[in-house]
Amino acid sequence: MKLLEAGERVLCLDNLQTSRPSNLEMLKKLEGFRFVLGDVSQPLPVEVMREARSIRRIYNLACAASPPLYQLDPEHTMLTNVLGTDRLLRLAEQAGARFLLASTSEVYGDPDIHPQPEHYRGNVSCTGPRACYDEGKRSAETLAFDFARSQRAEVRVARIFNTYGPHMRMDDGRVISNFICQALSGERLTIYGDGKQTRSFCYVEDTVAGLMRLMEAEMPELVPVNIGNPHELTIAELIDSLAEIAGAPLSPTRHPLPTDDPQRRRPDISLARDLLDWQPVTPLSVGLRRTFDWFAAELEVTESKGDNYEIDASPGLKAFVPIPATA
Repeated sequence: MKLLEAGERVLCLDNLQTSRPSNLEMLKKLEGFRFVLGDVSQPLPVEVMREARSIRRIYNLACAASPPLYQLDPEHTMLTNVLGTDRLLRLAEQAGARFLLASTSEVYGDPDIHPQPEHYRGNVSCTGPRACYDEGKRSAETLAFDFARSQRAEVRVARIFNTYGPHMRMDDGRVISNFICQALSGERLTIYGDGKQTRSFCYVEDTVAGLMRLMEAEMPELVPVNIGNPHELTIAELIDSLAEIAGAPLSPTRHPLPTDDPQRRRPDISLARDLLDWQPVTPLSVGLRRTFDWFAAELEVTESKGDNYEIDASPGLKAFVPIPATA
């Protein structure tokens, strides 16, 4: 959306694995937007290759980012990160385009350095259930920097920390969307562990601004850049913040912590401040309110169609599951 508003033409390649079709319908109405159905783990569609000469920027945002979703098909997750990144880097090489990889804070694993700076090499399990995503993104970074070192492509690597905001799917499976949907439906909130684990949540508009600045920045060296909000809070504190917005107490129900779930997460964004003159500007209270209100409106639309939702709170696969009224 921001690229289109800036006057750019956008060719979007997506397999619709985690997309909301309504988001696409909104974009298709805008001049300069074109959609191609495809999967970067497979050979790129002819429609994309035909446009190679006109492509000047490639944002590789591919891969499900929610643990419940990327763990549903770990092989596809790994191949999306590795084969998909390789295919898009080769397209960048052919087109002479600048390439940006959307990597992740998950490359730091369950960190023993806090907050996490880009030079920290991480504490990641290469055999656990999250490895398909964690190690997939680490491998994607390796490919990107190898292409850059051999001067085959000009690359940028962003390590994104916990983005949230409107237009997320109700069954996204990440904590903010789960909590909001549970609160709106009068369900008890599902907490994994004791609620003392921390996260740092960055509003989607701030993340997008950071990615666009990184893409256009002249980088003095080959380094990844953290894009996230350094404001850290516990999951229990997140519930308190949502309770204020909901205007009512929110009762949790506790489940065992999933395997390899990180205890702490907070970005050191000194590099982003210095190189990009970027930092998030949306307070959590404002971002949560906007997200809460958007989900409330979506649920009203859903209920008007006669559907409702229930929570699947099984460990590692917590999601909002739609149930048709006729079921």
